[in-house]
Amino acid sequence: MAVVGPLCAEIETTVGADLVSEYIWRGNKCGDAALQPSLGLSAAGLDLLLWGSVGIANPSDVKEFDITLSYSVGGATAGITDYWFSAGDEPNGRYFRYKEGATNHIFEAFAGYDFCFGSICWYTVFAGADFLASSDRAFSSYCEVSAPFSIGGVDWTASLGMVPFESALYGTEGFAVTNISVTAIKPIDITERFSLPISAGLRVNPYTEMAYFVFGVSF
Repeated sequence: MAVVGPLCAEIETTVGADLVSEYIWRGNKCGDAALQPSLGLSAAGLDLLLWGSVGIANPSDVKEFDITLSYSVGGATAGITDYWFSAGDEPNGRYFRYKEGATNHIFEAFAGYDFCFGSICWYTVFAGADFLASSDRAFSSYCEVSAPFSIGGVDWTASLGMVPFESALYGTEGFAVTNISVTAIKPIDITERFSLPISAGLRVNPYTEMAYFVFGVSF
């Protein structure tokens, strides 16, 4: 993500995009090759992030548009994300449909802490299209621990993600480990002033018995 510049003395704007060979989210495949743009505003620990994903290899892939508002102080972060997915029958698939039981929005709260040597974050869906087969709200949740490290001058991140109980969103029937991943990021120098970060990572979902090797480029 590249820094464009400050809008004023206290607000910073960031804009960027990732190109990925597959869209893998928390151990689950959400689509084939995709372009994922982002736009962010930050000020005094408060962050607003707009993020999207659109398939470029498979036009039928679900389009996604997320809005995240978060606040960070020290190593602690908490926030809310509004996820929207284009899939679904009309009119539920329309963006401005928020009525309970007739929307493709999912609202999730999260809180985490970065210990420098590693981080942990908990996510729980509290509203939107997330129900069990019994029609009860699922409160789908996900917890992930991550740790950065370096090998051969390259930055790596190892992550372990778990779903604690039955979830409609993740398709689990109880506790499940859904994401074990190791990713390396290396900047490739294009000019003296410009480099292009590339990434490659192995992502394994023990619950679904699937494995993915994902390549990405950040602009």
